[in-house]
Amino acid sequence: MPLKIPRIALVTGGMGGLGEAICIKLAGLGYKVVTTYSPGNTKSQEWLDAMNKMGYGFRAYPCDVADWDSCVACTKQVVADVGAIDVLVNNAGIQHVAAVDAFPVDRWDAIIAINLCSAFHTTRLALPAMKARKWGRIVNIASAHALIASPFKSAYVAAKHGLAGFTKSVALEVAQEGITVNAICPGYVLTPLVQAQIPDQARTRGVSEEEVVQKVMLAGQPTRRFIDIAEVAALAAYLASDAARSITGAMMSIDGGWTAQ
Repeated sequence: MPLKIPRIALVTGGMGGLGEAICIKLAGLGYKVVTTYSPGNTKSQEWLDAMNKMGYGFRAYPCDVADWDSCVACTKQVVADVGAIDVLVNNAGIQHVAAVDAFPVDRWDAIIAINLCSAFHTTRLALPAMKARKWGRIVNIASAHALIASPFKSAYVAAKHGLAGFTKSVALEVAQEGITVNAICPGYVLTPLVQAQIPDQARTRGVSEEEVVQKVMLAGQPTRRFIDIAEVAALAAYLASDAARSITGAMMSIDGGWTAQ
């Protein structure tokens, strides 16, 4: 249902995969959608032009979400150009698969910074205006790995478990401010991030890529299928709505029954 009151949504890492699907879903519901992209993304303008030719009216800003100063500068620009953020979707994330005793230290640091610390940066910056208006929605894109673990993903699991705790803590802080804070915990969604894991998993485990898909990724999902991107985007849009005002501090599983076992 289209919005009665125009609202501004900021989606980090929105140029592809889940982030793009969420941007498109929110725009279709009448939100003014802003996304961030890595300063090193050489195809950002191409993506933006393609999306806006389809009528979405997105704005996009470079931002190193792992860096506090970059987040401050980006947020100030968004507020100056578009307005204060009503809905924040912390979606930016990266992954690396390796045994912990062979895990590259720089990859560990990057995963913690981008998957966890970035949510602190953006939340800290968005909350004052939300509190002033007594309305706000923060949706953190976590993972089933915020609730359970898998081998060879120590940094990712640590970051997502941290994001779950962060979500709950902030939700309690702002529970009486008209602001909700929730996390979506998808199982395996066939995004570029997941596709990139398949050869890494195959190499690490010494099996074929097909075996990774069937015996590793989908083995734990009782439905035996990947989660559809549109399903996650629809849940994000619901949590951003007025109808979800009583849902806060929740870990919303959308994992084909994975964590029910």
